Formats: sequence, structure tokens, C-alpha cells
Amino acid sequence: MTASPSDLRSLAQAGAEALRAGDARQARACFQRVITAGGGDAAVWLGMAIACNALKDGRAKLDALEEALALDPRNLRALIMKADHLAEAGDARAASAFYSAALKVAPPAGQLPVEAQQEIRRAQAMVARYAADYEAHLRERLASRGLAVEGASRRFAQSLDILMGKKQVYVQQPLYYYFPELPQVQFYDRRDFPWLDAVEDATDDIRSELLEVLRVEGAFVPYVQAKTNRPVQKYDGMLDNPSWSAFYLWKDGAIVPANATRCPRTLEALADAPLSRIPGRTPSILFSLLRPGARIPPHHGMINTRLICHLPLIVPPGCGFRVGNDTREWEEGKAWLFDDTIEHEAWNGSDETRVILLFDVWRPELSVEERERVAAMFEAIDEYAGAPADWQI
Repeated sequence: MTASPSDLRSLAQAGAEALRAGDARQARACFQRVITAGGGDAAVWLGMAIACNALKDGRAKLDALEEALALDPRNLRALIMKADHLAEAGDARAASAFYSAALKVAPPAGQLPVEAQQEIRRAQAMVARYAADYEAHLRERLASRGLAVEGASRRFAQSLDILMGKKQVYVQQPLYYYFPELPQVQFYDRRDFPWLDAVEDATDDIRSELLEVLRVEGAFVPYVQAKTNRPVQKYDGMLDNPSWSAFYLWKDGAIVPANATRCPRTLEALADAPLSRIPGRTPSILFSLLRPGARIPPHHGMINTRLICHLPLIVPPGCGFRVGNDTREWEEGKAWLFDDTIEHEAWNGSDETRVILLFDVWRPELSVEERERVAAMFEAIDEYAGAPADWQI
């Protein structure tokens, strides 16, 4: 006699109740009857696996787990049980893959019962253990061949961190224009930009001009401002927020005369900088102010044909900056260049204001002809549109 759907549901429920009561044999018998009758869904097969595990029947447990995962590849409990089985069998790489898969599909801890949260923490610990063992093996083998990681290039060391899951891959994601085949570099090597010497040497003069500007009420304006001709966006609380403010010497490719006349030494220091000159768009030269406790959320820049330079002027402790995987602290008078089309963010964890000089320059990989063509292209775009696009920088 064929079992009805309601009979199968009752049998499956009886199996689950038997598991909770600790009667693995009864649970297995109930689940087997459901499966034989063709009613074995992922939950039934998982129940069968749990029962077989309690009965020390490893072969049957594995078969049941594979059936459960075939029906529901994202089943959290089945993934962890499969990982445990592989770990017991000594297959560390396969076990790590299943623990990792479980962590990827797991909902936030607050949405899981206490027992499941404990299983997730155990999976995390197992993944970390396997990763540490794997990394130790790689480092030992490389060292045995005279190729220790400690003596490797920064790029190779970073590749190992990505391989081990310590870092992730960040790439250029410009919001407006992408120039192909440029290197994916987060922070550039300071030594490749000798013109920065003059900028750094002028730090005291630039800071003195900044301090005079800071004495003027209302000199700084919010960096992100709402536009009546653009849809309102949230910007994670930074829209029209004076916590992130700017004082422009150049803006959208044009000098701001009233501001520039107050900071002549600042502009003199940039005389040899290869400023990214696109009429109506770049360069922008500004003092960027971040108030105590403020955070600039992760974001991407507009075009990847330029780099952004920071010259730190007032930097209290607790301020930080991240580009991709690389997190750094500003040091007053020490400039750096980075690709702002790679995800980046900044924060001021102090109770004082942080201020830097910020400006944009051409990427060194672009030829003079390519720079001219990019600039001419944007001029043509703006002629067609009737006005430049609204860029923050």
C-alpha cells in the first residue's frame, strides 16, 4: 500500500522526534521508510545522516549527506557534517573547502540558535587551523629552496596573503571612465615621484597658510553637497555634512581666485607636479578636513587616468586610511599617492580635527599623447552635454 503524503510527513516527524529523544535506531527506521516510499527530501536525508552518525555507520552517513547536499547544496548542517567526515578521514583540503562553504552560506549569528552558532565558531576555527597549517607548509618549502617569503617582493608577499584568504582582490572600479591595461596598484612607491620632495619640503609653509584659513569661520564647505539637478543619494550620512569638508584652491580644473591668493606657497610647492589637467574637470587642489569621530565610507573615484596625492598637515593619533588591502596612518609632512578607483575609506578616531592637502596628478603610465587624448575626449563630451559632469574630485 502506497503511503500518503500525510503519512510520510508523520513518519519524518516521528524520525525527528526520535532523534531528539536520542533513539537513533528508531529515527533511522522512520527515515528509511520515508526514503523507500520516495519521500526523501533534504531534511529527511539529513536526519538519516545524523542517525547513522550516532550509530557509527560512517558509510551510510556519507551516502545520506551526499543525497542531502544534492537536493540542497546550501544546507548548513549537512555542509559541516560533510566537513567533519572529511576531517576525520584526514582529507584536510577537502574538509577546509566544506567548512568554508558552510561559512559562506551561514546567516548572521544573531539569526541562528545557540547550537548552530557554536557549530559556526567551530567551522571558523577549523578553517583558520587548516589555513595556518597550509601557510606554514608553503613557507617552509619555499625557505628550503632559499626563497623565504621574508625576502620576497611586496607583490609576491601580497599574492600569498590573497592565496591564504588573509586579503582579497581589489581592482579599479572607476565610476565614470576606465582606461584599460593600467596596473592595479593601491599605494604607489614614493621613490618614483621625485617632484614630491618640493611638496614635502614646503609642509611648514603650507600648514601655516592652512592655519590662517582655519581661523576664518565658514571657510570650509561640506565635501559632498546635494545638487538640485541630481537625484539625492544617501552617501552614508556624509551628504551636506560638515564633518568632511573642503577648502578649494583649484576646483573642477579652474583656480578659485579668492582662496588661491590666501595660499601662494601651497600653489608654488605644486609647480612641478604633473597635475591632471582636463578643462572643466581636473585638477582639484584642496585642504580636506575630517572632524573628530568622522568616517568617510568606502567608495571609488571617478576616473583611473590619475592618482590622488595626500600631504598630511594636521594628523592627531587615531586617524587612518585604507586603500584596498593596505591600511596606513598619515604622518605629517610625508606624502603618498594612491589609486582612488580602488575601494578606499578614511576615519578620524581622535577628538581633534585632521587636515590634509589633497590634489590629483596624471598616472605615470600614461604617455603625453594619451593624456592629451583623454583631456580632448572629455572636452568633446562636455561640448556635447553642454556642461561638465558633476564630480566631487
